[in-house]
Amino acid sequence: MGKLSTEYLDLGDAKIAYREHGTGPTLILLHGNSESKGVFSKYQRVHFKMFRTIAIDSRGHGETISNDTQYSIDQYSEDVIGLCRAKGIAQAAVIGYSDGGNIALFLAKKEPTIFKKIVAISPNYLVSGTTDGTLRFVRATAKILRILERLGLPTKKAIMRFDLMLNDIGITAEELGSIQTSLRILYAEKDMIKEEHIKEMGGLIPGATIKKIGHCNHLTIFYKKETIEDIRDYLLGEESAV
Repeated sequence: MGKLSTEYLDLGDAKIAYREHGTGPTLILLHGNSESKGVFSKYQRVHFKMFRTIAIDSRGHGETISNDTQYSIDQYSEDVIGLCRAKGIAQAAVIGYSDGGNIALFLAKKEPTIFKKIVAISPNYLVSGTTDGTLRFVRATAKILRILERLGLPTKKAIMRFDLMLNDIGITAEELGSIQTSLRILYAEKDMIKEEHIKEMGGLIPGATIKKIGHCNHLTIFYKKETIEDIRDYLLGEESAV
């Protein structure tokens, strides 16, 4: 099937690393917090080989090169839009997982004519939408990382990544209500995002559809056969029943 090689796009203040594979309609792939484009290897090679897939490393992740003092979901979305414009992509579907799903919400709000179909897997727009246990873990880990930074260890990027999970993403309920893009939201039976928060987002976004994937959690939903089949049906125009 050939090796997935990394390419770079210079956006001025960042060199965005990405892997492009296949031919057909364009499908943008956006990873979660502290992950990289590598998680999409099987998506590109096997599950969605009928698409021209582009898996992107967000700033502070993978092989993307940037010098930032903080990260934001808004900035990540601007990088995706910048990449599409630079590559002449007039229309693309999106699969965004976790923080990638949050980026996808911004893409839907900002550029509905480009991003006409979006799958957001386990997104959240408010930090309060994260389960209490998950927040305790993230806060404790961030505290340890700050201690290690004071001891001279290179944990700055990790701290900034964790800060993303401890703050609202920067989009309002009113802005979600103005989204025109077709949006499919998937979430896990045992997710780190509260079910009521997922349902709230689905109710705010006009026409959004939601599906719970059983027998999985936030970390494993991405690999579930049911998840992959649902996404494929939705992107190919045969949207699954809610």
